[in-house]
Amino acid sequence: MRHNLRDFLTREDGAVTIDWVVLTAGLVGIGNAILTAIGTATNDLATEMDKKIDGISVRSQGGQ
Repeated sequence: MRHNLRDFLTREDGAVTIDWVVLTAGLVGIGNAILTAIGTATNDLATEMDKKIDGISVRSQGGQ
């Protein structure tokens, strides 16, 4: 099977592939942004909880 330049330029297979690559890259970028935001919020929450837990004192009820 022989292809020439005109056949190459008129075929749409490559354009569809590029569309999927761009769509996939966009989804990966959005996923990365979401994970970064969740990670930052989770880290802030954990730091806040650590400070509150450190401030709690526990008294013994007379055991050993």
